[in-house]
Amino acid sequence: MQVVVLGAGIIGVSTAWHLLQRGHEVTIVDRQPDAALETSFANAAQISVSYCEPWANRDAPLKALKWMFSPTAPLLFRPQMDLAQWRWGLQFLGQCNDTAFERNVAQIVALGAYSHAALKDVVADTGIEYNRLECGIAHYYSEQQSFDGAAEAAALMQKFGVKRHILTREELLKVEPALNAYADRIVGGTFTPSDESGDAKVFTQQLAALCAQRGAQMLFDHSVERIETSGGAATAVLVRNLTSGQMRSLKADAYVVACGSYTTPLMKSVGVSVPIYPGKGYSATMRVLDPAKAPQVSMIDDSMKIAMSRLGDHIRVAGTIELGGFDTALDTPLAKKRCDMLVRRIEEVFPGMADTRTPEEGGDPQYWTGLRPATPTNIPMIGRTKIGKLWINAGHGTLGWTHGAGSGKALAELMNGEVPAMDFGFTRQTPVARRSNAGSPAAIAPKPSRA
Repeated sequence: MQVVVLGAGIIGVSTAWHLLQRGHEVTIVDRQPDAALETSFANAAQISVSYCEPWANRDAPLKALKWMFSPTAPLLFRPQMDLAQWRWGLQFLGQCNDTAFERNVAQIVALGAYSHAALKDVVADTGIEYNRLECGIAHYYSEQQSFDGAAEAAALMQKFGVKRHILTREELLKVEPALNAYADRIVGGTFTPSDESGDAKVFTQQLAALCAQRGAQMLFDHSVERIETSGGAATAVLVRNLTSGQMRSLKADAYVVACGSYTTPLMKSVGVSVPIYPGKGYSATMRVLDPAKAPQVSMIDDSMKIAMSRLGDHIRVAGTIELGGFDTALDTPLAKKRCDMLVRRIEEVFPGMADTRTPEEGGDPQYWTGLRPATPTNIPMIGRTKIGKLWINAGHGTLGWTHGAGSGKALAELMNGEVPAMDFGFTRQTPVARRSNAGSPAAIAPKPSRA
């Protein structure tokens, strides 16, 4: 089977890899000059199965309302004259209850565990190196009320097989001594030793190179102009070479849309409505000055809702979500405040560890922003669409790196006539009684959803 994959982020490249593994011919299309140069470029670097929690919960509406007046809020809703934004917001509110939260957690964790296993298999098979640290993820709390609720969250994760442990402050400091400088403000934490961290861009680019070695055609610097359809099925994808301007029609047996937030307008052009809306996230990557003060364990800062990960001789801090359309500017006053907040927090928690000077002060923090493609449930859309031969793999929100390897494997399995061995609601998938290549039966047949 010939397959065209649109998008060369972690989702698209993982899909391509697993299709190649099953003997299919693959063409990858991306408007950038290399893989992983947009949403996968500088994310939080965490493989965080323990933190596979949806944004929508019973406390989210009140918090979002309060945070609307704070430029550095973890979740900032920026109202636009955009029907899609308000429709997404209403769907999000519909998920802000305990029943929906637990249902969504079950789906997200199932995919997270499946994906983590898939990632380990890919690394074992390829030997890819990407500043990987298998030291777990620690979540520290500086407010007692928030820490009091941590036990409930940990119990829910443990219910779904994730060993997220509650730790006292003293136990947390033994897990990560680098927190000692901030210890007097920590009230406790959680720790999941099975989680890990690593550079998603490095991983994705190396996997893309291996795809090319296995025969994949890599069409970088090509924009997707349109998907052509006839008789209710996709017949071709028209792409444009951004260097020469030359147009080209790609015909295949199947087409996969893995374009992150840009999946929504592309699908809309062929009459498919998907509830994916962009959430603008930020990161700052800084040089480590004192390795003895730098953490080895990847961190989640509960009060600021940000993540911190060691990447070789650098530290990355990432977080915050802005729901305000397709804005990717880094030079606005709001963007500057959010980037400055990330850097200040590193200095507060790990003083003297990294070069936290601003560019004006002679420092060189590498700021980045990207659009996290989020569904109201935070459950990604993986599977068929109502257009024949057209498949989707998008909507992973802040968990694209966590869910990337498994999402690619799962879609490749579906396209190959298999059923992935997990209980997950694949998009428009008809339940069938088959086994995956691994020989494990699906625990429960996939539940169909809309697209």
